[in-house]
Amino acid sequence: MDVRLQKLIASTGLSSRRKAELLIASGRVSVNGKVVTELGTKVDPGRDHVKVDGKHLTSAQPFVYLLLHKPKNVMSTLDDPGGRPTVKDFLRGVSVRVFPVGRLDFDSEGLMLLTNNGDLSQALLHPRYHVPKTYLIKVKGVLTDEEIKKLERGVKLEDGMTSPAHVKKVRKVEANSWLEITIREGRKHQVKRMLETVGHLVIKLMRIRMGPLSLGNLEPGEFRFLTDREANALRELVDERMASVERGEESIPKPKRPIRKEGWAKPERGKKLSGKKVKAV
Repeated sequence: MDVRLQKLIASTGLSSRRKAELLIASGRVSVNGKVVTELGTKVDPGRDHVKVDGKHLTSAQPFVYLLLHKPKNVMSTLDDPGGRPTVKDFLRGVSVRVFPVGRLDFDSEGLMLLTNNGDLSQALLHPRYHVPKTYLIKVKGVLTDEEIKKLERGVKLEDGMTSPAHVKKVRKVEANSWLEITIREGRKHQVKRMLETVGHLVIKLMRIRMGPLSLGNLEPGEFRFLTDREANALRELVDERMASVERGEESIPKPKRPIRKEGWAKPERGKKLSGKKVKAV
């Protein structure tokens, strides 16, 4: 079956389809010994001999996507010069080398995506595409409505103003409280710094969602492979954000519901608070 040349190149993992088009247009691709620069060219993978920069195309490993619940006091890298535990220690049985998409602080826990799809990873981390990330946090004290409004409008940090956050009250716990906060940036220690700016210390932090992915009931140290639907949703999210930016449109979509409702929201069903599972009521 004939396929477009750029699609064939991208399917091997050598490059994205966009980059494959650039390779073709710049005369770096040949088919059966002849340089091809026409983007609409179709080839038969079973018969035609395709070379990029003089080298035959080779099939790459299939893309793999893992969702890990990173425990506290674990590095979100694959190795650590100081000998501390890393996320790699929890990937027993995974034969394909995967890489973390972004990081979580050493003393934080929650959802981490790992993949060998470098293009997708870079796109998810790119500040222009604003993939939302939601954190369940325990803070010292109880935020006032005005303090929450400040977070929702954006606060000034030493490295500039933050984008508006979505904040939802979850539960009061003695002198402290639990909140859900959604941001679309990835600055270092951002959530902790935002809360400190309005006068509250973050005691615990757990990432529970990233784009279309949800931590669910994974226990600390457990991982699972993404479903086909989840992997497709990730790719569609990235494609949508990239296309929106290229069109010059606003890359941060408006919320589909009010940012915050009055009162205390129901926690996610089965989500742990203070070490105990709390059911929504």
